[in-house]
Amino acid sequence: MCRGDSVRHWSYIAGMTEFSFDDLARDVASSNVSMLIGGLDTGKTTIALQAVRLALAAGRTPVIVDADVGNSTIGPPACVGMKVFNSLHDLETLDQPDGLHFVGTVTPSRLVLQHVVATAVMVEKARQSGDVVIIDTTAVASGVSGETLKYHKSELCRPEKIIALQRGEEMEPVVGMLRRFLGAEVITAPTDPALQPMTPDGRARRRADGFAAALQPPLGRWKVRPTVFAPTLPVGLNLGRLDGVLVGVQGLGGGCLGLGVLAHADGQLRVMTNVGEGMTGLRLGSMRLDTETYASTMVSLREVMFGV
Repeated sequence: MCRGDSVRHWSYIAGMTEFSFDDLARDVASSNVSMLIGGLDTGKTTIALQAVRLALAAGRTPVIVDADVGNSTIGPPACVGMKVFNSLHDLETLDQPDGLHFVGTVTPSRLVLQHVVATAVMVEKARQSGDVVIIDTTAVASGVSGETLKYHKSELCRPEKIIALQRGEEMEPVVGMLRRFLGAEVITAPTDPALQPMTPDGRARRRADGFAAALQPPLGRWKVRPTVFAPTLPVGLNLGRLDGVLVGVQGLGGGCLGLGVLAHADGQLRVMTNVGEGMTGLRLGSMRLDTETYASTMVSLREVMFGV
């Protein structure tokens, strides 16, 4: 049930045609808003960065919205980051985002609403900052959670083109759904067979490095009142239950300034952060962070607050 040019396939014959992402990157660089979807290490970010180079060469202003909260390239993990590229030099500062929206997890299937909203907010800001918006998404692309994420991101962000990368036919269910219900133009393409997926340990180390970079010293230790949190803390909560919880440090107007970690000692709750100046509130994440190793573990805020 596909119409017109909404169905496009790129293919290659092994051993006869050298596969390249350049054509896909050109498609992205020539579009106003594109979304890249696919499983683990299928080349989404590679295409996004190549599209940035091509768009800059064409005199356009590309913007990447990095919605891969578990394997972030732009900004820290647990956030959707945005980067505006005015020159090739900006490719050397991917860890310095131009905008952040705190999600609070590296597992998007746990917080689907927060993840979709964060992506939509950053895409809207990206539209105001450039004329080539590239949405790089998570590897959660199948099953109920994956399809829900991709459907609602596409629904709210309204990409004119979606690139679906796959090793076999694993993306066909979500591709069919996007075409059928949203009438989206979806280009399906095989990933480069030379790409080797990162190991789980490698991904964990990369994530820990991202948290370490976001929380590099000097860290201030700011006293915080129970009234500065979203969601609001229940009356009578033992504040010690918040020890080690990751937070998004919010500034005036609701923008995320960076990350922080809560610490409880001697009956006092503090936030350790390097972006304390301008802080107006704290958004609670659904994870704890070990500030020695920067290893993260998932937590349920309902359990933390109410013990259920």
